[in-house]
Amino acid sequence: MGVSGSGKSTVGAALAERLGVEFHDADEFHPKANVAKMSAGIPLTDEDRWPWLDAIGSALAAAGRQGRAIVVGCSALKRSYRDRLRAGAGRPLVFVYLANSRATLARRMQTRKGHFMPASLLNSQLATLEPPTPDEGVITVSNEPPVEQVVEAVLSQLRQPDSARAAE
Repeated sequence: MGVSGSGKSTVGAALAERLGVEFHDADEFHPKANVAKMSAGIPLTDEDRWPWLDAIGSALAAAGRQGRAIVVGCSALKRSYRDRLRAGAGRPLVFVYLANSRATLARRMQTRKGHFMPASLLNSQLATLEPPTPDEGVITVSNEPPVEQVVEAVLSQLRQPDSARAAE
């Protein structure tokens, strides 16, 4: 989880590969209207996001019913969004928050090609972001180092008992 440009797709895909599970980019679940709105530089509202989050939650639930783990790269910017994903999944989820400096985020958004989210929406993403609190048990890692180091940091945290992760 994290704002646009935080590396959710890159780190998520690498993490999924290391875990031997599927990766899904949450952008796959956006209705066309959401993509059009963001492409036009218009921030999404909570009302825009609810059906999108519900679709992701349904995919997580379906994977769980099939006994599969999956990794989904999703912004999950607010606690209420993370709570909605947990409720939709109907099972425990582990969130990994990719923390980045604003400068890194801006640079990544300005240099990536073929993505519908313009760099002009970074400020609205940062304004919407509610960083996870310790009681959520979210794994927080810096995504400034190389991807392999970030994935190792996540895997190290995943190996810890839930209670140890929640205490960090």
